[in-house]
Amino acid sequence: MNPALPPTPTTATSMSLRDVWLHLRLPFSQYLLPVCLFALTLPPGIASPDWGRVVWILVVIHVLMYPAANTFNSYYDRDEGSVNGLEAPPPVDRTLFWVSMGLEALALVGGVLINWQFVFFILVYGAFMKAYSHTAIRIKKRPVASWLLISTFQGGFVFLMTYVIVHNINLATVFQPGTWPAGVALGTLISTLNILALYPVTQVYQHAEDASRGDLTISRLMGVRGTFVNAWVCLVAAAVCFFVFYSGGWPFWLMAALLAPGLIYLALITARVWQDPTTATYRAAMWMTRLTGWGMNLFFLILLAGQ
Repeated sequence: MNPALPPTPTTATSMSLRDVWLHLRLPFSQYLLPVCLFALTLPPGIASPDWGRVVWILVVIHVLMYPAANTFNSYYDRDEGSVNGLEAPPPVDRTLFWVSMGLEALALVGGVLINWQFVFFILVYGAFMKAYSHTAIRIKKRPVASWLLISTFQGGFVFLMTYVIVHNINLATVFQPGTWPAGVALGTLISTLNILALYPVTQVYQHAEDASRGDLTISRLMGVRGTFVNAWVCLVAAAVCFFVFYSGGWPFWLMAALLAPGLIYLALITARVWQDPTTATYRAAMWMTRLTGWGMNLFFLILLAGQ
């Protein structure tokens, strides 16, 4: 038996196409889209002929790279309760492992059609996500490390990757003076802070299942109430950075208006959880993710439309 693969129960049957589709968690990719859209709004902007290339980059990231990581994680976690973006995970077998490998291979082929740097970024992201889930390393079992690394890779790393690939910046010149326009470093920090805030919230309803596997996630370490306190602290820090990024101008206030429904909902959840931690459910966390994700996507799309 291949030691890289967790054992499949003898009662397992081949997964259906529907089961595989659910484990891709494609709908959840849209809530990670704001990180890429944010990078697209930075100067020097995007010329009209380049939009086809930009769309292809976004497709590779959100339809291939992210689902490859999701299916790999699902295969090694074998969750029976709700997980991020999937309320009732179907049982998995080795089919999902090979689907994950196939999706990553397709992502690499898609990257080749852009440039070698995109391939490099995809390989680095894939290697980290394997280390996050694989039983031999399983960064997921280390609460602080997994929180910081997931937030860095899904936030700042993807932000920089998008900026570098879209604008054809040579990695060999990354550290040369004048390579980055003002705002790239702050945008990287903001993207990381947003994931630092919301990632633990997506774990808050998994405490029992994570405990059964021996995974001390950051949300379990913080506790249910601490998870929401962390969300507010990181979101306030991100808001301050956004205010500086937009120099307190109209884009900041437009963003605040579009995020208001999500933040109000988060405030309501926080108040309920403070009284009764058992109200921290999958559906509550997902609605908060949807509202904030839709608000951010709409905000950046408005900015892009005005360029």
